[in-house]
Amino acid sequence: MKKVAVIGKPANGKSTLSRKLASATGIKLYALDSILYKQNGQEVDRRSYEDAHEKLISLDEWIIEGFGPLSSMNSFNRRLEAADTIIYIELPYFITYCLVTKRLIKGLFKKPEGWPDGSSVLKGTLESYKVLKLCPRFWNDGFLKRLEELSKNKTLHVIRSTSELNSFVDKNVQ
Repeated sequence: MKKVAVIGKPANGKSTLSRKLASATGIKLYALDSILYKQNGQEVDRRSYEDAHEKLISLDEWIIEGFGPLSSMNSFNRRLEAADTIIYIELPYFITYCLVTKRLIKGLFKKPEGWPDGSSVLKGTLESYKVLKLCPRFWNDGFLKRLEELSKNKTLHVIRSTSELNSFVDKNVQ
């Protein structure tokens, strides 16, 4: 486990799991939101994002969490190809909607960890709901089959419950 891609729907615990994994392994964590957004919460231009992403995946070790911009499937696919370990968090939609709402409520009092300074929690939550509505077009059985095919020479972990999510690092990192 040297190049780890952590992917999944919004608010499914990618950031929390990735921080725990980075702490347990000593591998540096890179949150895609930190290269996708400026300090004021505005998206960077696509070329800047792609360049920063290419630099990340060329490193010897990394944990990269997040999806990236919806318009940039090329970088997403390149990250999955470069990874030796893929962690796909696929919590049920009902739980995901609850987690997005929970993040909004908590975010009214404290900025969610990993969010760029100046980012609006309300705007981010509305974007998460919008993305969730589109998710079945992407995060579906067909995607899982493609992911399994891509992962023939990699380690693939599919996490489908909060209990699996909460115990993942303890069970998978020696």
